[in-house]
Amino acid sequence: MFQGTLYIVSAPSGTGKSSLIQALLKTKPLYDTQVSISHTTRAIRPGEKNGEHYYFIPKRKFQQMIGHNDFLEYACVFGNYYGTSVAVIEEIINSGVDVFLDIDWQGAQQIRQKIPAARTIFILPPSKNKLLRRLRSRGQDSEETINQRMAQAVAEIKHYNEYDYIIINDDFNTALGDLKSIIRSERLRLERQIQLHNILINKLLSD
Repeated sequence: MFQGTLYIVSAPSGTGKSSLIQALLKTKPLYDTQVSISHTTRAIRPGEKNGEHYYFIPKRKFQQMIGHNDFLEYACVFGNYYGTSVAVIEEIINSGVDVFLDIDWQGAQQIRQKIPAARTIFILPPSKNKLLRRLRSRGQDSEETINQRMAQAVAEIKHYNEYDYIIINDDFNTALGDLKSIIRSERLRLERQIQLHNILINKLLSD
């Protein structure tokens, strides 16, 4: 069975990584893709749905899952836990579908150790000023929280060189095109093409 690829996408809050992933999925690319739904203990935000954006669970339940080794990775960010289910990821990849994880650099480090074949993408903002404007325009956080997120952004960006690919999200459509190019190029790698077109290659090489 052809294996899907696990893509880890990280970026500071407000950089647009979630919007890029959702836009990619809506364009119906050439290959089967979907986004992994993580578990979290944070409060649900307006417009979000349980089981669609996250699995929203109590902190006690999350800690029980940690004890059962149910997470491929997990982290505590701004006082809330986030985690990726081992079973969910394995099922998607084994079905031949590419899956995207929208997680921070801490989670990326954990997953790379367990799944070396995962591909990692880091999204950068075009400038600190634009990132600040984006955070304020969302109208979801207090000024104190925004300042915390800006400080956290600098700390996260320091880990950019741990990733396979870098995308600068200045123009959204350009950044989306870059993301599509990464997915397509990965599917065109030698080992992937051999898996997909083994019969054709053997016929072309036959006498």
